[in-house]
Amino acid sequence: MTTGTNTTTALRGAEWLIRESLPADTYIPEDFNEEQRMVLQLCHDFLKAEIHPLIERIEKLEPGLMSSLMEKAGEQGLLGASIPEEFEGLGKDFITSTIVNEGLGGGHSFSVAVAAHTGIGTLPILYFGTPEQKSRYIPKLASGTWKGAYGLTEPNSGSDALSAKTTAKLSEDGTHYILNGQKCWITNGGFADVYTVFAKIDGDKFTAFIVERGMEGFTQGPEEDKMGIKGSSTVQLYFQDCKVPVGNVLGEIGKGHVIAFNILNIGRLKLCAATLGGAKATMDVNINYANTREQFKRTIASFGAIQQKLAETAIRIWVSESALYRSAMWVEEKERSLLAEGKPFNEALLGAAEEYAVECAILKVYGSEMLDYVVDEGVQIHGGNGFSAEYAISRAYRDSRINRIYEGTNEINRLLTVDMILKRAMKGRLDLMGPAMAVQKELMSIPDFGSGDEAPFAVERKLVTNMKKALLMVAGGAVQKLMMQLEHEQEILMNIADMGIEIFHAESALLRAMKLTDRNGAAAAALATDITRAYLYDAADRVNKSGKDAINAFASGDEQRMMLLGLKRFTKAEPFNIKDARRRIASRLIADGRYTF
Repeated sequence: MTTGTNTTTALRGAEWLIRESLPADTYIPEDFNEEQRMVLQLCHDFLKAEIHPLIERIEKLEPGLMSSLMEKAGEQGLLGASIPEEFEGLGKDFITSTIVNEGLGGGHSFSVAVAAHTGIGTLPILYFGTPEQKSRYIPKLASGTWKGAYGLTEPNSGSDALSAKTTAKLSEDGTHYILNGQKCWITNGGFADVYTVFAKIDGDKFTAFIVERGMEGFTQGPEEDKMGIKGSSTVQLYFQDCKVPVGNVLGEIGKGHVIAFNILNIGRLKLCAATLGGAKATMDVNINYANTREQFKRTIASFGAIQQKLAETAIRIWVSESALYRSAMWVEEKERSLLAEGKPFNEALLGAAEEYAVECAILKVYGSEMLDYVVDEGVQIHGGNGFSAEYAISRAYRDSRINRIYEGTNEINRLLTVDMILKRAMKGRLDLMGPAMAVQKELMSIPDFGSGDEAPFAVERKLVTNMKKALLMVAGGAVQKLMMQLEHEQEILMNIADMGIEIFHAESALLRAMKLTDRNGAAAAALATDITRAYLYDAADRVNKSGKDAINAFASGDEQRMMLLGLKRFTKAEPFNIKDARRRIASRLIADGRYTF
């Protein structure tokens, strides 16, 4: 991993595990163009002017309020950023649409409503609809005059979506499908105008349908009383001999899973963007409180324990942001490549999202857990006041928790991460065998104690490379030992996933710091360097713990001892004064009075 010019082609999905990445090839937030920075500011201004002053009314589900706010967002173009101009959208690139999700991420329940509308509420029709369906619905969804929702989950089918019980049967005259069943936890369900609903035709052909409010036999339940995101509409949907025109079948009959799973890939990346925006907004609240709250005749921001919390939350935000936009550019580049090959826009973006489905799952897990960490430490910084509903941090804490559940629980996403990587290896899409065998050979050789490389970030580059070897060693050992039984060892799979999540984020942060150093010089990039080194120092220990737990679960005897020694070698970090690094990071936060990294 050396600095220099762009000499490599874009990595394929999960290829970062086995191929070198260069800073020059890596997209970072500092690469935003002027228009993208203006879009981000527009989102922040919209929240400040339209959402934050009404937050209490939104929380009380005031009738008509959320719908009117979404229409205002539509007037600003915030609902149609990624929709092609032919459907009255703005036709912006994938990076810009991701920026919108981040920019609106600090809007609490409003953010959830918008994300559901622009994502699962709109994209199924945009990507899988017929020309007639697109022209009928997409312009209305882009403007916000119609709101969208998505009906997949049922009382007895959450993560196992294909076990849905809602049925569809063709009417005797062949003009309608008759739907019977129910859906639950439907975001925007209480006010949406159009819904993508999944049902099984004749009890087995899993299919998507476009259902409009007001269709005969379609009703909804009362609003759910939720732990958090109280201002977002969440209801159950009921279908009792609901008549849906045959022209409202979405996509191919029996191929509803293609819609459901492809939409989730994009949704996971966009959810990470929303958690990033929420985390940055929460940081501003935390820093402001620490700067104004006094104890023992000093602001609490002057205490080391508080500075550690401010710094560590900022580190995780910066690292999450680094991985998010690195991945978003990969998706955008793949989309452009597929368009150049003559693919229609919908197939291009879906193909790009599928290519980077591993990264989308990783981002969703890390982003949601990062936000949970930020709000939890925020409550602690606020002390007793953090437990009071009068303080904004209390709402942020409650609202955050859902992110680890929807778009696939974090446990499901961890299992999917490893499953997708192994399947790509078996299909020849990802060459894991060669690198894994090389690591096994290295384990039997005399350790390399370094070549004395004094290039910038040489120590950090070597650590990231070694952590990848640790992952290949553990995953390869588990596959060889357990074979087909590995799929039943979920704890081991999640250990391996956690190693991958840490490594991907550590490398993304390192590449960003290296690029900033190349661009601006070491002094200007000192903060990025502190953040990166602090994260790597801790990430090595976390990778070691996950690897050790996995090895001890499947290996024994000499094999176990050899692998544990290898793991120790591959996760050894150089001594680093992380306390001082965190203090430098915290000093910048305290001086700026908000998150400005």
